Amino acid sequence: MTETSAPARPRFPLPPRAARLFVLTAVFICAACGLVYELALVAIGSYLLGDTITQASVVLSVMVFAMGVGSLLSKRLQAHPALSFAVIEGLLSLVGGLSVLLLYGAFAWFSAYQPALVLLSFLIGVLIGVEIPLLMTLIQKIRRQDASEAVADLFAADYVGGLIGGLAFPFLLLPLLGLPKGALMVGALNAVVGVAVVLWLFRQELSRRAHLGLGLGLALVVGFLALAYAYAEQFEMDARQALYRDPIVHAERSEYQEIVVTRSFDGKDVRLFLNGALQFSTLDEYRYHEALVHPVMSGTHEDVLILGGGDGLAVREILRYDDVDSVTVVDLDPAVVELATTDPVISDLNEDSFQDPRVEVINTDAFQWLRENREDFDVVIADLPDGMDVGTSKLYTAEFYSLLDQGLDEQGRVVVQAGSPFFAPDAFWSVGHSLEETGLAATPYNVDVPTFGNWGFYLAAEGSAPELWLSEDTPELRFLDDSLLAAAQVFPVDRREEEGVEESTLMHPRIIDYHRGEWRGY
Repeated sequence: MTETSAPARPRFPLPPRAARLFVLTAVFICAACGLVYELALVAIGSYLLGDTITQASVVLSVMVFAMGVGSLLSKRLQAHPALSFAVIEGLLSLVGGLSVLLLYGAFAWFSAYQPALVLLSFLIGVLIGVEIPLLMTLIQKIRRQDASEAVADLFAADYVGGLIGGLAFPFLLLPLLGLPKGALMVGALNAVVGVAVVLWLFRQELSRRAHLGLGLGLALVVGFLALAYAYAEQFEMDARQALYRDPIVHAERSEYQEIVVTRSFDGKDVRLFLNGALQFSTLDEYRYHEALVHPVMSGTHEDVLILGGGDGLAVREILRYDDVDSVTVVDLDPAVVELATTDPVISDLNEDSFQDPRVEVINTDAFQWLRENREDFDVVIADLPDGMDVGTSKLYTAEFYSLLDQGLDEQGRVVVQAGSPFFAPDAFWSVGHSLEETGLAATPYNVDVPTFGNWGFYLAAEGSAPELWLSEDTPELRFLDDSLLAAAQVFPVDRREEEGVEESTLMHPRIIDYHRGEWRGY
């Protein structure tokens, strides 16, 4: 009888233990790259749409489902695991690396962001799902071991790689390279590691044609990603310009948001946008800021607190009162304040308000600052972004207004910009309920600002609802007077409060749903 010999083990350029460590290192790096792709998809969604929870939910759910699909598809590729893994990594690096630019282009030129997000999440998920079973096969080719041990080794390297990728994304890639270039750089690393491990370690399993094809494919993928990297800034500029009517004269991405300034061809209309949302136009900003500031300044106003207002325009109106002793501005983003201080058009518009010695600027989160505040103010002005997402909705909650109330002097008054009573009436009336939940009595009013549309505010104080009036020391105004303030308290029948509108809280941020439901279609 002849004995049946065991299949010959493949020969590798390294001892089995070292070769296995080499593959596990590749698993570690590829896992880090895969998590970066995932985080990049979530981040670009939060930048463009400001809706982190929804974007994260879509990306995670679609990718997990797609990874299951990819795992099933990997069965068809097990006959040639090394070659299949190299091809999959090349495709993954190309799709993942280009994902941010593709999504930005879909948003700017085709208004097809959501379908593009789902498609890219699915493709990346499928490719990641395929690579895991293939890696398992490659590890067992190097060193035969129990399946449980191989799974443990593979998942350990995968999870640690995910940790490193998750930490590198916010602390290294975004600060140093930004979102588009960071994704492209990670894509190139993914391609080099994924394909190189096959070209070197498993080269004896490849035919000459396959070896040359993988080498050429790697060169093409890295070259294409490098070309995209070189033109990433120009692509971003072109896509960004497609979103705005007028030419962009300033654009930057701060730690917190995208800041864009546009100027019309005749130079008369300069606009500031934060994450695509209009903050002011030089044509009519005085209407908004006069309505925001002067009614609340009709009482005692020696010490004033502004929450938001980093453009300095509310500060400008406050400093028109000679008896103001101090103005404290709490704005999250120092880049906005820097722009308002250094840009000649904006600094001229705000009359260099931040240079006044009575003004102190604190760059921090308004909610956290109020929690730690021990000062009392005569006037508090909440000039904050609408509560359309998780990050801003907390600034329109009963808890926030309770903290704000603690910083009010006994006779102090507060004004809150509350969005549009026309476009989002339930969101507007919810702000009033949130104020009243804390014990503040609020008076709603609304004015027309052409570039915004109909816009609303609440004047609030402890005790009875404050009256709207302008004091004798109110400076000369271009827009507001007592007769307009009287009319501002009248709301049309179809925009008056309806039953069922509730306050917004940290645990129940209803204002998000009100905004989402009501702004849809405008």
